[in-house]
Amino acid sequence: MCRNIKTLYNFEPEATDDEVRAAALQFVRKLSGFNTPSKANAAAFDAAVDEVFHVGRRLLGALETNAPPRNRETEAEKAKLRNAERFGDRPLV
Repeated sequence: MCRNIKTLYNFEPEATDDEVRAAALQFVRKLSGFNTPSKANAAAFDAAVDEVFHVGRRLLGALETNAPPRNRETEAEKAKLRNAERFGDRPLV
């Protein structure tokens, strides 16, 4: 999975449309291999992003869980700790 696509399900507050659209854009970029499509491919690229967005939004609305919602700040802190363990204290260049 693309590392830039974040888990959006079961958070309080729930994922915004902007977050779902950003994930859809990253997914289409990964599939197509284009960061920015050419003019000839822009319409197909944008249509794919819209379709993935709508499917993603439907998916998030249809999923069910008994687990309590996760906290965004807590999950972000866990991710920072995982990254620190994985990559150590590298200087920023």
